[in-house]
Amino acid sequence: MDSQPEPVSYICGDCGAENTLKPGDVIQCRECGYRILYKKRTRRIVQYEAR
Repeated sequence: MDSQPEPVSYICGDCGAENTLKPGDVIQCRECGYRILYKKRTRRIVQYEAR
């Protein structure tokens, strides 16, 4: 039951290119080298219980 974590897509803060990163990858745009990446929004519905 050794499942590999799936890669996550990020958007570059400078050039807007989409980057796919796996755990352990360097956080850097592959197009321009910019180091600020934003995580894409999920399409999944997320609901939290209010307490």
